[in-house]
Formats: sequence, structure tokens, C-alpha cells
Amino acid sequence: MLTGPGAPQAISKNRVIISIIILLVLIFSKYFYMASMTSYFTFYLIDKFHVSVQHSQIYLFIFLASVAAGTILGGPLGDRYGRKLIIWISILGAAPFTLLLPHVGLTATILLSVLIGLIISSAFSAILVYATELIPGKVGMVAGLFFGFAFGMGGIGSAVLGSLADKTSIEYVFSICAYLPLIGIITAFCPILRERNPGNKTIRRPVIIRSSPIKKVAARVYETATLLLYR
Repeated sequence: MLTGPGAPQAISKNRVIISIIILLVLIFSKYFYMASMTSYFTFYLIDKFHVSVQHSQIYLFIFLASVAAGTILGGPLGDRYGRKLIIWISILGAAPFTLLLPHVGLTATILLSVLIGLIISSAFSAILVYATELIPGKVGMVAGLFFGFAFGMGGIGSAVLGSLADKTSIEYVFSICAYLPLIGIITAFCPILRERNPGNKTIRRPVIIRSSPIKKVAARVYETATLLLYR
């Protein structure tokens, strides 16, 4: 059995379940906020700053471009600095900017939207890979769960926020959604997966404690294959 710094980390089944639930809550906060931006950012700009429809669409395009860039950057940053740190920064780190956005002028709003897009969109790839590391060998199940939940939250968020905007105002919706990234603080309850670094490559291999001998053998095979692959 492997020991020392490179040994696999033992994580109980209950801890894994709690961590997955936490990740799903983070997905909820991210995609509810993204729904407010992608669906209602143009209306917010028109209503508050009286910009034209054409200009509001350009500003939305700028925001979406920053989201695309942040999504691309999230993976490599997670590889370099660790998934949990990137998840923490990408959700909670966006909070100061989201809280400030409803209280600034047009130019600052556009700049803040770019920062928010870059930061908050980097979360998904880190969350997805972190989840697959928590449940090794279940990549398809994890991907289906998180992609489905993300799309579902985006659709539900658009409907809920639209209904709220009808009853109140677009500005009120943005002021409420500004607090969603604060949910990122619960990332602290996720385990830090042990790392080893052969050849400047970061590997995380949690091993879930189970009683079945077959599952223990499967875990050892997975561990050995991973070591050979990255050696």
C-alpha cells in the first residue's frame, strides 16, 4: 500500500456526498447569477442608463466574450493552482464586483461585467474536474449530473428572475443577485485533495473508503494506472 506524500487520500463516502452537494449549490449560485446577466443585462442597461438597444447588445457581447475567456482559463489555472482554490476564487472572488455593479455608472458597469465574467465563468471546469476526482471512474455520471443541473438552474433562474422583475424592477433583481456569489464561502467545507507533483504535473487521487474487496482492488488498479500514466 502506498504511503507518504504521494499516497492516495482517504475520503469517507459521506464526505464525498456532502462535497458533491456543496458543488451543486455553487453551480446554483453561479448559474442563477449568469441567468440574470445573460437574460436581463441589456434591459438593465437600457432601463438604468438609457442606452440604445444596439449598444446594450454590444455590451452584452463584451460580457459573453469575457465569460468564454474565463471558461478557457479556468481549466489550466485549476491544474496549476488547485481546483479548490480556483473554485473559491471564481465564486466568492466575484462577490465584491457583483455587489458594486448596481451602484456605479455605465463605464464602470461594463468594466465590472468583464471582470465578473472572467472570474465567475472559470468555476465550472474546476468544479467539474474536482467532482470527477471525488468520484473516480464515474466521469459520465458526474458530467451528466453537473451539466444537467447547470442548464436546469440557468432555465429556472431566467424564469424566476423574470417573474421577480415583473413584480419589482430590473434594478432590484440585479441588487438581489449581487449577493449570490457570497455562497462561495461554503467551498471551505470541501476537502483539499492531496497532491503529488512528478514532472511538474499535479495529480489528485481520492480513494473512497468502502468495505467491498472488489472495489478496493479496483481502486488500487486505478491508482497504479494513474501513477504509470504520469510517471
